[in-house]
Amino acid sequence: MPYADTFAMQLHLDEISRNVQRGAHAVLLLDRAGWHTAANLAVPKNMTMIFLPSRSPELNPVENVWHYLRQNWLSNQVFDTYDAIIDAACKAWQNLLEQPSTITSI
Repeated sequence: MPYADTFAMQLHLDEISRNVQRGAHAVLLLDRAGWHTAANLAVPKNMTMIFLPSRSPELNPVENVWHYLRQNWLSNQVFDTYDAIIDAACKAWQNLLEQPSTITSI
């Protein structure tokens, strides 16, 4: 998605909901970004959102993943286009997926 906003978050929630096995319940651990806490989000019934305390990125496990990606594949670069950013991020994720032991250590 080109923007992190309420519309994108709603699409994200809907997609997760569609992929939760029937009879199961998803729990999302989220920071307090404005699009995560927007009052007009329709949270699906098969999902619960749990919010981390404000200003505590160290509690959000995905922040460690992003730090690793930036440190190893995404830092010190200038991207000319949005597509170049997407391509670099996808390549970084693919590189990480090829290193399962790194993922578990993060």
